Amino acid sequence: MLKTLTIISLGVNSILMVSCSNTEVKEDPVFNKQWAKNFLDSINTKFSEQIAAGDSSALASHYWPDAELLLDNSEPVKGDKIESAWAAALRMGVKEMRFSTTDINGNSTFLIETGGYEIKGQNKSLLDKGKYVVVWEKRNGEWKLYRDIGCTSLPAPK
Repeated sequence: MLKTLTIISLGVNSILMVSCSNTEVKEDPVFNKQWAKNFLDSINTKFSEQIAAGDSSALASHYWPDAELLLDNSEPVKGDKIESAWAAALRMGVKEMRFSTTDINGNSTFLIETGGYEIKGQNKSLLDKGKYVVVWEKRNGEWKLYRDIGCTSLPAPK
Protein backbone atom coordinates (compact mmCIF):
# COMPACT_ATOMS: atom_id res chain seq x y z
CA MET A 1 0.00 0.00 0.00
CA LEU A 2 2.79 2.45 0.92
CA LYS A 3 4.59 1.62 -2.34
CA THR A 4 1.42 2.37 -4.35
CA LEU A 5 0.92 5.74 -2.60
CA THR A 6 4.55 6.66 -3.22
CA ILE A 7 4.24 5.86 -6.94
CA ILE A 8 0.99 7.86 -7.21
CA SER A 9 2.55 10.79 -5.33
CA LEU A 10 5.60 10.78 -7.61
CA GLY A 11 3.37 10.67 -10.66
CA VAL A 12 1.24 13.60 -9.52
CA ASN A 13 4.32 15.66 -8.59
CA SER A 14 5.90 14.92 -11.97
CA ILE A 15 2.77 16.08 -13.80
CA LEU A 16 2.61 19.25 -11.70
CA MET A 17 6.28 20.07 -12.30
CA VAL A 18 5.97 19.56 -16.06
CA SER A 19 2.78 21.62 -16.30
CA CYS A 20 4.28 24.47 -14.24
CA SER A 21 7.51 24.55 -16.19
CA ASN A 22 5.65 24.97 -19.48
CA THR A 23 3.59 27.89 -18.21
CA GLU A 24 4.47 31.12 -19.94
CA VAL A 25 3.01 34.59 -19.86
CA LYS A 26 1.52 35.41 -23.22
CA GLU A 27 1.14 38.99 -24.38
CA ASP A 28 -2.07 40.18 -25.93
CA PRO A 29 -1.49 39.53 -29.66
CA VAL A 30 -3.39 42.75 -30.46
CA PHE A 31 -1.17 44.97 -28.26
CA ASN A 32 1.57 46.61 -30.29
CA LYS A 33 4.03 48.35 -27.97
CA GLN A 34 5.70 50.33 -30.79
CA TRP A 35 2.33 51.62 -31.99
CA ALA A 36 1.45 52.54 -28.38
CA LYS A 37 4.74 54.42 -27.93
CA ASN A 38 4.22 56.37 -31.17
CA PHE A 39 0.61 57.16 -30.23
CA LEU A 40 1.55 58.35 -26.73
CA ASP A 41 4.50 60.44 -27.98
CA SER A 42 2.19 62.09 -30.50
CA ILE A 43 -0.65 62.75 -28.07
CA ASN A 44 1.75 64.05 -25.38
CA THR A 45 3.21 66.49 -27.91
CA LYS A 46 -0.30 67.64 -28.82
CA PHE A 47 -1.20 67.98 -25.12
CA SER A 48 1.91 70.15 -24.56
CA GLU A 49 1.00 72.33 -27.54
CA GLN A 50 -2.55 72.80 -26.23
CA ILE A 51 -1.20 73.85 -22.83
CA ALA A 52 1.12 76.37 -24.49
CA ALA A 53 -1.88 77.68 -26.46
CA GLY A 54 -3.96 77.97 -23.27
CA ASP A 55 -6.72 75.79 -24.73
CA SER A 56 -8.52 74.09 -21.83
CA SER A 57 -11.32 72.90 -24.12
CA ALA A 58 -8.88 71.02 -26.35
CA LEU A 59 -7.20 69.54 -23.26
CA ALA A 60 -10.53 68.33 -21.89
CA SER A 61 -11.38 66.72 -25.23
CA HIS A 62 -8.77 64.02 -24.51
CA TYR A 63 -10.89 62.68 -21.61
CA TRP A 64 -13.95 60.40 -21.66
CA PRO A 65 -17.09 61.86 -20.03
CA ASP A 66 -16.64 59.47 -17.06
CA ALA A 67 -12.91 60.16 -16.70
CA GLU A 68 -11.28 61.17 -13.43
CA LEU A 69 -8.34 63.50 -12.85
CA LEU A 70 -6.62 62.62 -9.57
CA LEU A 71 -4.08 65.15 -8.32
CA ASP A 72 -2.29 65.99 -5.07
CA ASN A 73 -4.20 67.75 -2.30
CA SER A 74 -7.56 67.70 -4.03
CA GLU A 75 -10.67 65.65 -4.47
CA PRO A 76 -11.11 63.72 -7.74
CA VAL A 77 -12.12 65.90 -10.68
CA LYS A 78 -14.74 64.11 -12.75
CA GLY A 79 -16.20 64.40 -16.22
CA ASP A 80 -17.19 67.87 -17.35
CA LYS A 81 -15.31 69.46 -14.41
CA ILE A 82 -11.97 68.47 -16.03
CA GLU A 83 -12.11 71.41 -18.46
CA SER A 84 -12.56 73.80 -15.51
CA ALA A 85 -9.59 72.22 -13.73
CA TRP A 86 -7.35 72.75 -16.76
CA ALA A 87 -8.66 76.32 -17.20
CA ALA A 88 -7.78 77.04 -13.55
CA ALA A 89 -4.27 75.62 -14.01
CA LEU A 90 -3.74 77.82 -17.06
CA ARG A 91 -5.02 80.90 -15.18
CA MET A 92 -2.58 80.09 -12.35
CA GLY A 93 0.30 80.51 -14.78
CA VAL A 94 0.97 77.12 -16.35
CA LYS A 95 2.62 77.91 -19.68
CA GLU A 96 4.46 74.71 -20.53
CA MET A 97 4.21 71.03 -19.67
CA ARG A 98 6.56 68.30 -20.84
CA PHE A 99 6.02 64.57 -20.50
CA SER A 100 8.54 61.75 -20.41
CA THR A 101 7.05 58.27 -20.77
CA THR A 102 8.97 55.64 -18.81
CA ASP A 103 6.72 52.59 -19.23
CA ILE A 104 3.86 51.43 -21.44
CA ASN A 105 1.68 48.39 -21.00
CA GLY A 106 -1.76 47.43 -22.17
CA ASN A 107 -3.98 45.47 -24.45
CA SER A 108 -6.49 46.15 -27.22
CA THR A 109 -8.77 48.14 -24.85
CA PHE A 110 -6.49 49.84 -22.31
CA LEU A 111 -3.08 51.51 -22.37
CA ILE A 112 -1.31 52.22 -19.10
CA GLU A 113 1.35 54.91 -19.34
CA THR A 114 3.77 55.74 -16.55
CA GLY A 115 6.10 58.71 -16.71
CA GLY A 116 7.37 62.00 -15.40
CA TYR A 117 6.36 65.59 -16.06
CA GLU A 118 7.64 69.13 -15.68
CA ILE A 119 5.42 72.18 -15.50
CA LYS A 120 6.84 75.61 -16.22
CA GLY A 121 5.39 79.06 -15.92
CA GLN A 122 6.33 82.53 -17.10
CA ASN A 123 10.01 82.88 -18.06
CA LYS A 124 10.33 79.08 -17.99
CA SER A 125 10.31 79.01 -14.18
CA LEU A 126 9.78 75.52 -12.76
CA LEU A 127 6.35 75.30 -11.12
CA ASP A 128 6.25 71.55 -10.54
CA LYS A 129 7.77 68.26 -11.51
CA GLY A 130 6.49 64.84 -10.69
CA LYS A 131 5.27 61.51 -11.93
CA TYR A 132 2.08 60.22 -13.42
CA VAL A 133 0.10 57.15 -14.36
CA VAL A 134 -2.61 57.49 -16.98
CA VAL A 135 -5.05 54.90 -18.25
CA TRP A 136 -6.18 55.33 -21.84
CA GLU A 137 -9.32 53.49 -22.90
CA LYS A 138 -10.41 52.65 -26.42
CA ARG A 139 -14.14 53.00 -27.11
CA ASN A 140 -15.69 52.79 -30.55
CA GLY A 141 -12.23 52.92 -32.13
CA GLU A 142 -11.14 56.09 -30.27
CA TRP A 143 -8.54 56.38 -27.48
CA LYS A 144 -9.15 58.84 -24.63
CA LEU A 145 -8.11 59.22 -21.02
CA TYR A 146 -10.09 57.21 -18.49
CA ARG A 147 -7.92 57.96 -15.43
CA ASP A 148 -5.20 60.61 -15.06
CA ILE A 149 -3.18 60.41 -11.86
CA GLY A 150 -0.35 62.81 -11.14
CA CYS A 151 1.65 63.69 -8.07
CA THR A 152 4.46 66.09 -7.38
CA SER A 153 8.02 65.06 -6.59
CA LEU A 154 8.78 68.43 -5.01
CA PRO A 155 8.91 68.68 -1.21
CA ALA A 156 5.90 70.11 0.58
CA PRO A 157 6.17 73.85 1.29
CA LYS A 158 7.12 74.67 4.89
